Amino acid sequence: MKSLIFDAGPIISLATNNLLWILEPLKKEFNGNFCITEPVKRELVDRPLETKKFKFEAIQVEKLIENRILDVIDNSFIRENTPRLLNTANEIFKAYNNYIKIVHFAEISVIAAATNLNADAVVIDEKTTRFLIENPRIIVEILKRSLHTSININENNLKEFKNAARGIKIIRSIELVTMAYEHGVLNNFITKIPDARKNLLESVLWGVKLNGCAVSKDEIEQIMGIEAR
Repeated sequence: MKSLIFDAGPIISLATNNLLWILEPLKKEFNGNFCITEPVKRELVDRPLETKKFKFEAIQVEKLIENRILDVIDNSFIRENTPRLLNTANEIFKAYNNYIKIVHFAEISVIAAATNLNADAVVIDEKTTRFLIENPRIIVEILKRSLHTSININENNLKEFKNAARGIKIIRSIELVTMAYEHGVLNNFITKIPDARKNLLESVLWGVKLNGCAVSKDEIEQIMGIEAR
């Protein structure tokens, strides 16, 4: 069965843009499972339910879970491998004789779940995790600029993590909203204002960018050039 594993970030980005509802038609188009791990559920539902500011967003995500739009997955493989992968990832880059914590438990649980289920892709907005999977050397340059020092690499841990994450594909919330636009999911928001379709696409692309999706202005302009014709 096809599957996408979601980190918390893309769900939050959709929620803050009132776009959680697009997951249902996108899931039907995908014809597979949309999944979150138990640690991601804790970030999206359990902890926010204890607050006042984010309680409504948590309720909306809980409704998606109850309606089986999002399936919560939890098994011994994920529980056992997430801590190991987390320690490996957070002991790759070192500065000032200290390892630099670059990823968190929930997002690493997504990686563990993806390997366990042989998922088609993971949905992650956070750029550090994406770079760690796709091109970890970029992280070195980012850390050099931010910390103003040289960065040492634990090559054994880097190799171990790369082997664990080999073959994992990443998509972001920016791709989700672009897909929704392509398939007409957002057509109800086309208005009579000039360049209505272009303005609609631009609004959702910038909406997810400004709410946490790591996407550049150039990437948005490229998408606009391809889609808004």
